[in-house]
Amino acid sequence: MKKIILSLLLFAAIMANAQEKEYNQWSVEAEAGVHKPASSFGSGYYTATPSLWQAGLGVRYMMNEKFGIKLDAGYNSIENHDDSPAFETKYFRTSLQGVINLGSVLDFRSFTNTFNLLAHGGMGYSVNTPKSPNDFDKGDQMLNLIVGLTPQIKLSNNIALTGDLSMVNHIRQSVSWDGTQAVNGGGFNANHMLVNASVGLTFYLGQKAVHADWYSEEDVIMSKLDSLDQRLSKVESDMMDSDNDGIANYLDQEPNTVANALVDSKGRAVDVNNDGIPDTMLAPLDARYGNNGAQGGDFIKEFMNNGYANVYFRFNSTNPEDYSLESVGYLINYMKENPGSQAELTGYADELGSTDYNQKLSEQRANKVEQLLVASGIDASRLTARGAGEDASVDKNSAAARQLVRRVTLKLK
Repeated sequence: MKKIILSLLLFAAIMANAQEKEYNQWSVEAEAGVHKPASSFGSGYYTATPSLWQAGLGVRYMMNEKFGIKLDAGYNSIENHDDSPAFETKYFRTSLQGVINLGSVLDFRSFTNTFNLLAHGGMGYSVNTPKSPNDFDKGDQMLNLIVGLTPQIKLSNNIALTGDLSMVNHIRQSVSWDGTQAVNGGGFNANHMLVNASVGLTFYLGQKAVHADWYSEEDVIMSKLDSLDQRLSKVESDMMDSDNDGIANYLDQEPNTVANALVDSKGRAVDVNNDGIPDTMLAPLDARYGNNGAQGGDFIKEFMNNGYANVYFRFNSTNPEDYSLESVGYLINYMKENPGSQAELTGYADELGSTDYNQKLSEQRANKVEQLLVASGIDASRLTARGAGEDASVDKNSAAARQLVRRVTLKLK
């Protein structure tokens, strides 16, 4: 027998752990309001409609988002109307009830996350103790049957504002509410009913983000699907290769590699001689112009001096665009093959910004290209760098046109 009990307890513990909920299940309910006892009174006795006061306190546990149980207690102070003979009765009740979350059953979450509705019903024990005009030492003990509806308004994840309308009927009630006469209490009797109307608060207990009253499994599933979709989108974006260098974006440390450049495992253009120009860019220049004598050199010089080779820059930047390095490569190869040649580097800016600022920016751009040439083995004495300020030859309102004048021109002497 002990083994069977231990096995059952172990099974229950495993199941409880395996079925851990994604929502809080416990809550505490407090309420107060008005009431109306039915017509079980002595001759001439009655109460106001409605009359004050009654209160209740309960603890509720939701087994899932649709069904739960609660244990609650209630107290009613039943007194006469102004036109009735005086009487006073104290009524106490405790009940064990089942709870149905109608909001979940009827899918309220599809259209509101603020309003909800619970239904409850059960039975319990009641004591009605008249105090005047007859003072009962022992109260009238009876069974109660209770049903009710509880609208809820969500104030936060921890608190809800509630209303409640409950009807409590009694079995074996033997004394009228006022305590002045005996009544037929052998079974269920509608005259023994007590109606309570209350407002109150429900306090949700637990560490989860939401209570079962407001939990929607469909919303949780959709949220998880959205999260998964975002993660997949990020993976797809990371796996793209924007510059077509064979290295995925999430690994690419140089995402704008010049077309056809040889890159390492991190997407960086291979530059063995550290001249700032990808080796694959210099190779075709060497093949085409490096060893072709004067004819090739004359072509490069004419090409440069006619404005076909420029170094372009982004807005407010002194770093050359990667694609512009090809022009620098032409110049480097020419000057290495023609040691007596000299070059003039003239920087420009677009018309956005102040004139003084753009003058300095154009000078910085020319100096940047000069530094690149020096780093590539060209003696500084062979180079002249100057800033020409703003180039007003294009429409300043055109972004594409402005991009064409943010440049350094290359002239050979």
